[in-house]
Amino acid sequence: MAKLEKGIVFNSNNAIDYAEGGVVSKELVHSKAGSITLFSFDAGQGLSEHTAPFDAFIQVIDGKMELTVEGVKHVISAGESFVIPSGAHHSVNAPERFKMIITMIRE
Repeated sequence: MAKLEKGIVFNSNNAIDYAEGGVVSKELVHSKAGSITLFSFDAGQGLSEHTAPFDAFIQVIDGKMELTVEGVKHVISAGESFVIPSGAHHSVNAPERFKMIITMIRE
């Protein structure tokens, strides 16, 4: 996971590239309080069902994703956001290429 240089102006969409057939992540901030991570998913990629011990704020910045939370599928497009409640079972699917920022704040 590559880190981003702090103290500079940047464009989130340009800060991460797509990888053919893959998922790329770039950690923007990480501390005891939480983390902010930028992800890109190529079409057909995803994350299998899992849980997180903290709320997760998802911001889609390019393309469209499918986020399934507790069995309910949500389609989230660029410019839209979603908060995954802590402990909720969720998975990610990329029907097309997309980029997102995920912010997790520890309690």
